[in-house]
Amino acid sequence: MAERTPAHYVHGLGLAGPVVIVPGRIAAWLERHADLNSVRVNARGMDPEADAVLLAIRWAALAWRDVATGSQEPAEPEVTGSSRQWMTTTQAGNRLGITDRAVRLAIQEGRLPATNVDGRWRITNEDIAHFTAAKKAA
Repeated sequence: MAERTPAHYVHGLGLAGPVVIVPGRIAAWLERHADLNSVRVNARGMDPEADAVLLAIRWAALAWRDVATGSQEPAEPEVTGSSRQWMTTTQAGNRLGITDRAVRLAIQEGRLPATNVDGRWRITNEDIAHFTAAKKAA
């Protein structure tokens, strides 16, 4: 996919002002990394248009998660046991077609979010989907 400029996402410079198109993957990223879901809940009732837009972003994030990961809600880290929603670096590498060392390097460089649980990296399906989409967009 060709790199898109910020202007690609801005539309409608009419009387209502510009409109920004937010892809579902970016909506999910905002919810996770900017705590947008908390903003939506805390701002509820202050501005009807803001409520509607923040809820639309939530719906887009849920729809993208469902398609990309098979799960609507982001996973929470587990301290013990295993989960189908969390992967080791080896499992992530197999899914991405790279070595587990390359996965650890991507984590170290901040390109792939991961959670350290008891000294071992755990990666969510959603983070793998974001990483893959970001690589395709680059």
